[in-house]
Amino acid sequence: MGSRDFLDAVRRQVTVFDGGMGATLEQFDLTSEDYGGLPGKCHEALVLNRPDVIEGVHTAFVEAGAQVVQTDTFQASRIKLDEWGLGEHTLEINVKAAEIARKAVGEDIFVAGSIGPTGHLPASDDPTLGKITFPELVEVFTEQAEGLVNGGADLIIIETAQDILEVKAAIFGARAAFEKTARTLPIQCSVSLLPNGGKMLLGTDIASVLTTLTALDADVIGLNCSTGPEDMRDAIRYLGENSTVPVHCIPNAGIPFQGPDGETIFPAEPDPLAAVLQEFVERNSVSIVGGCCGTTPDHIRALADRVGGRAAEPRPAPGPAMVSSMMSATPLAQEPAPTIVGERVNSQGSRRAKALLLEDDYDGLLAIATDQVEGGAHMLDLCVALTERSDEDEQMRELAKRVSLSLPAPIQVDSTEPDVMKRTLEQIPGRAIVNSVNLEAGRDKLDTVVPLAKAHGAALIALTIDEVGMGKTRERKLEVAKRIRDIVCDEHGLDPELLIFDALTFTLTTGDEEWRPSAVETIEGIKLIKAEIPHVKTSLGVSNVSFGISPNARRVLNSVFLHHCVHAGLDLAMVHPAEVTPYAEIPDNERELTNNLVFNRSEDALEKFIE
Repeated sequence: MGSRDFLDAVRRQVTVFDGGMGATLEQFDLTSEDYGGLPGKCHEALVLNRPDVIEGVHTAFVEAGAQVVQTDTFQASRIKLDEWGLGEHTLEINVKAAEIARKAVGEDIFVAGSIGPTGHLPASDDPTLGKITFPELVEVFTEQAEGLVNGGADLIIIETAQDILEVKAAIFGARAAFEKTARTLPIQCSVSLLPNGGKMLLGTDIASVLTTLTALDADVIGLNCSTGPEDMRDAIRYLGENSTVPVHCIPNAGIPFQGPDGETIFPAEPDPLAAVLQEFVERNSVSIVGGCCGTTPDHIRALADRVGGRAAEPRPAPGPAMVSSMMSATPLAQEPAPTIVGERVNSQGSRRAKALLLEDDYDGLLAIATDQVEGGAHMLDLCVALTERSDEDEQMRELAKRVSLSLPAPIQVDSTEPDVMKRTLEQIPGRAIVNSVNLEAGRDKLDTVVPLAKAHGAALIALTIDEVGMGKTRERKLEVAKRIRDIVCDEHGLDPELLIFDALTFTLTTGDEEWRPSAVETIEGIKLIKAEIPHVKTSLGVSNVSFGISPNARRVLNSVFLHHCVHAGLDLAMVHPAEVTPYAEIPDNERELTNNLVFNRSEDALEKFIE
């Protein structure tokens, strides 16, 4: 393995992990004293009391052909160790476990610092398990990762994940540890899917897993535990076809059952298990394989014999930019365009939403959101800012949590306050969109929000507004967009595929001479932005164009304006999906009157349209 560059190794050849710590420990004649006199079997206690046993497990797996061993720290977060009365030894156990592994395997084998779940479910509404906050989890994972890094681990593996939001917190914790130790390691993320349906415990499908973890720059993504490899087929196939980073599969030795004496039996024998994993390597471009619960050195030996040392398959090129909710993922730019962003859960644009927010009626707000999704919205814009209240951050966090648990649509966080954006992103178990930034007060807020969005893997909407004011002409819209693009992408490193420009919608129906050309300038501004700034997206709050006129007239004007914006290159449209009429279904005379207004073809276009 040379200089122990883990990512280089897995990109070059198929790499074999070790097997189950618990199953292998059964081969040792351990007593209660070995576990420190604790009730039950806390494997992490062996790090303190019987390091020789843990060293023996690592050695057995390496002798069987493992190229990576995992530290005996699966339950070594402070939260889990507190359950055994060992919380004060958290740092010590993690440092020592990594040192034991290194001593056992030498310098040519990789040591993966294992981080398991805390038992909490931060994305859930469980009154106990869902109460923990994102910053609290980050602190817990930072401590554990710091110990593993200082102990000499070559990578961090976040494994057996049940809640994708907890994985996100673990990634943040690992990166905080890297900053503290001045040593950066690869991060491998491993989720567990339920046997029936292939989703995580809270309903996250494999597309959402991949989108969310890719957005967070995980270095390796895959599955472990819960089932044998047969139940992982569909998810592994999806990862193999779509993941741009190496994929791993570390299954149990089948789904366990209880034996006649109450013992847990894992049914999969070494060679059949290895045969399925070999198939995943050959057909699905899996480049990391190993074993979880119930697997022994015999399983790893069979696996190493079949796939060890094979050349790894190249990863596919990135596909279209995706966003995700806790449940599912969808392209940021839909085909055919546009992506519909439901606009009604918005305190600034909906009297009903405002009234519900004032009453803390989240069920009512969720009903509005549900209506938007059922009406065709791909995503949901959430805005809760109220002059009558000062708890925007708490209301936004609570609403985002409820929407995430109930609906498949990704969330667009609509706020002008960085603190609100931060707290909401910490609650969203997926890849969100941040709406929005601009240069109205200079670049200070931009320099605050862009790193925040980037850390959470979010897409970002930028309004074409600068210190001079709103971009009203097509040229000004492009000028401001180019300046923002340079700051956001060139200086801060955000992928331009995730940068979305709002070219501004002004109201055509005021009769004010200044705004008569505004619609056509927006349409042409979209064309210019798409033509001259590669890869970026465009978005509009469409219904602003028709403010103040009758509902029927608004529907026609919104629909015609949207039609022309889409033809100009609009990617995302904030609208009420139930109030959009297909252009071809609008009567010819209404279309003509509306087009005259939109394209400013006559001075009396508004008057004739309203008539």
